[in-house]
Amino acid sequence: MSEYAPNVIAFHPESSEVRTAEQAVIGAALLDPAQIPALAAQLGAPGVFYRPAHETIWRAIVRMAGAERPVDPMLLAEVLRSQGDLTRIGGPGYLHACVEATPTSANGEYYAEIVRVAAERRRINTATSRLAHMAGDDQADLEAVRTAALAALADLASGETWLDPVPLGSHGALPVFPVHALPQWVGAYVDAVAEFTQTPPDMAATMALAALSTAAGGRVNVEIRPGWREQSNLYLVCAMPPASRKSDVFAFMTAPVYRIEDELRAEARARIIEAETAKEAALAEVEALMARARKNPDLDRVHLVAEISGARMLADEIVVPPSPRLTLSGDITPETVTHQLGVHRCLAALSPEGDLFDSIVGRYSSKPNLGVFLQAHKGERLQADRITREQPTVDKPALTIGVTPQPAVLQELGAAPGARDRGLLARFLYSLPPSNLGYRKIRTTPVPEAVATAYDVRLSALLRAFTGLDEPVIVKLTEAADLAVERLQEKFEVQLRPDEPLAHIKDWAGKLVGHIARIAVLLHLADHLAGDWRAPVEAAVVERAAEIAEYYTAHTLAVFDLIAADPATEDAHLLLQWLQRPKKDGTHRTHIKAHDAVASSRRFKKVADVDPALQLLEQHGWLRADQPPTSGQRGRPQAVTYRVHPAAGSPTGTETIT
Repeated sequence: MSEYAPNVIAFHPESSEVRTAEQAVIGAALLDPAQIPALAAQLGAPGVFYRPAHETIWRAIVRMAGAERPVDPMLLAEVLRSQGDLTRIGGPGYLHACVEATPTSANGEYYAEIVRVAAERRRINTATSRLAHMAGDDQADLEAVRTAALAALADLASGETWLDPVPLGSHGALPVFPVHALPQWVGAYVDAVAEFTQTPPDMAATMALAALSTAAGGRVNVEIRPGWREQSNLYLVCAMPPASRKSDVFAFMTAPVYRIEDELRAEARARIIEAETAKEAALAEVEALMARARKNPDLDRVHLVAEISGARMLADEIVVPPSPRLTLSGDITPETVTHQLGVHRCLAALSPEGDLFDSIVGRYSSKPNLGVFLQAHKGERLQADRITREQPTVDKPALTIGVTPQPAVLQELGAAPGARDRGLLARFLYSLPPSNLGYRKIRTTPVPEAVATAYDVRLSALLRAFTGLDEPVIVKLTEAADLAVERLQEKFEVQLRPDEPLAHIKDWAGKLVGHIARIAVLLHLADHLAGDWRAPVEAAVVERAAEIAEYYTAHTLAVFDLIAADPATEDAHLLLQWLQRPKKDGTHRTHIKAHDAVASSRRFKKVADVDPALQLLEQHGWLRADQPPTSGQRGRPQAVTYRVHPAAGSPTGTETIT
């Protein structure tokens, strides 16, 4: 370690000195890998880097060194690419930028001390902020506040603070959909339908959002701030077991959509027939001129060609409008979706079952075809297969998905090649409510007529108002709403860091603020249909959308464990169960090494088998990896020791292994 103490840095988590020091630690490790054990010892516990990208890079470096693998920018880039993290940290170029930003590798421990001190200051700031919040809550139990304060101080004194671990596969009682955050006329209908059908309100609420998205998705978009726009279409899924009355709830919530679709088709029929007749007549005139040319070869060919060409151009200018369509129906394949979006641009795939996912996972083809579902969520230009034009494209396609499949269908979706790697799973908002089977009332209150009428009339008005728009309309945010979104960005950015609650679903959580903006504009439109719906979205609406997103976040954590999108999930369950069992002497494990985990089950044959599960437990906060102290000598590094979260050995920290 350098004999010079690091400079005192005014506490600010984003200070340029800290950022530069973090880069220098990474650069020193890449320039001189022999320093890695000493740097790891200097940094101490994981999670000391402020920038998530730096923490991701450092963890990969430590794992490579612990596995006795050579470390250099090229090999590190390959490891990060295999983990799916290379793009997130800035690509190979950023690794070289860290090397170039390092004045000299000889001062690596000096830079590490700056990083450690800054992390300690952040830890103290976080702990005191939490305590201040608890102390200011008049409803909080004073003894609980005192206990939390003493525990926090003890953690700070020991230099080690454990955050609550993220459960694996068992999330206890998941929250109920916050119906009060919906517009009043929607929430009242959701509650009434849930009561009448004796189903969780989550299902009706999710399909209500799908209905709002069907009306506005891709037709009204939201601008959070200049340069950042989101479409208003959502991908929603509420997974329920069989016999959960999914079809009944689906019919209640989507009936206005299908009725308005039928009405629009009936209203357009005369226009379509008129256009078809005009086009047929124009084409008949072209054919008559062609027949005349064939029968009279002595006619003036130049004049005749000009006359036929003019008639054909007039025929081509007559456009037969397609029959209006709001939803996709029948056998939905990726090719069908692409073609129909090419005709209608904005559509919804609504179903009480999971048939759509059968097509997505490639059940009816040789491999999954995810492209259209990825592009139609974001609004990226889509190549559509249409017979009438060559290589047409669809600008800003918008697909809404609202389905209520069985949970097993989600597991199949999670297992589909590329579903997670390419970002399909990250585009859905998931709901996994418990079934009421066995606890349902036999005689229930019918949906009040006034409540049903209000829902039908207002949703119908939304559908008619927005499907009639020729071009997408942009709705902006107020300045206060923009600041509310910025606070949400700051909040969730921290939760994406290693050891934080959303670290293992970064692909999904990285889109969460965008989803909040989409939900917010749908709530805004439903609130202001009778008024100025083009007015900016207020901060209070963003907060309601954030509450709904918080609900979907809790359920998504459960769903991602259910579908086992991470192949290490089952092994991680097994290891956590082993950690929670006391040893023969009645005590619990506080430290383990990889070979201990291998010996815990016949399932594992070597360290390589158990490493993914250890990494998953580390990401969930159940373990912390400590690089052993350096001996000062070059050579083979010792095995990594993992510290075990105290909750693994306490009754309150026990999970149900499923």
